[in-house]
Amino acid sequence: MLRIVEPEWLDTMPADDPRAIRTRSDLVRINWVMQHRWIIQNTLHRALTVPRRIVELGAGDGTLMLRLARKLAKHWGPVSVVLVDRQPAISKETVEAFSRLGWEVTTVTADVFDWLDRPEAEACDAMLANLFLHHFKPPDLATLLALAAPRAQHFLACEPRRSRLALGLSHLVWLLGCGPVTYHDAVISVRAGFTGDELTTLWPQGEWHLQERAIGPLTHFFYARRVAL
Repeated sequence: MLRIVEPEWLDTMPADDPRAIRTRSDLVRINWVMQHRWIIQNTLHRALTVPRRIVELGAGDGTLMLRLARKLAKHWGPVSVVLVDRQPAISKETVEAFSRLGWEVTTVTADVFDWLDRPEAEACDAMLANLFLHHFKPPDLATLLALAAPRAQHFLACEPRRSRLALGLSHLVWLLGCGPVTYHDAVISVRAGFTGDELTTLWPQGEWHLQERAIGPLTHFFYARRVAL
């Protein structure tokens, strides 16, 4: 399948639009079906011992990171988390839930390219992207990865797998109770997803150990780990 990147409806809506709120709720179910929280959690738990700083790009409402924090806090203790998204969708309740775990959270409302190019985008132990990289065409995606790589010891992404099977399954999200925006965007996301080593070829050269593979019928996984010199 040829990769096609088109605008998704959620990206055009204000954060407080009722359709956007419902779609973010739908995405919790989509992530559960795709098992992204478990994939990211297991990767981070194996990779990091006592991380100090984790960044999520395209963090949305922050609830995926919160669910990760609830599982990993007992192993790691306090962590500083930076949630970056161009829409201000993170609620006060979510921020307070991080605080109860002893985690410090910073929310950044900014274009990801602008933020990664700022001095305050300091180095981090891990940088995450969940259902985010597929929004970008290859030139912009290469730029994003080039900006992210110098700032992260570990970079991992869970994205839609681009295949005919995944495309067919994307038409069935209504069975999960998802709304029309989610239905539209699910199909668009699969067409813009990844296969093979497409992210590996865009990642900057250097001392990195790279993994890229399909996980199940729906998920494309990419993981870059900086090799100690």
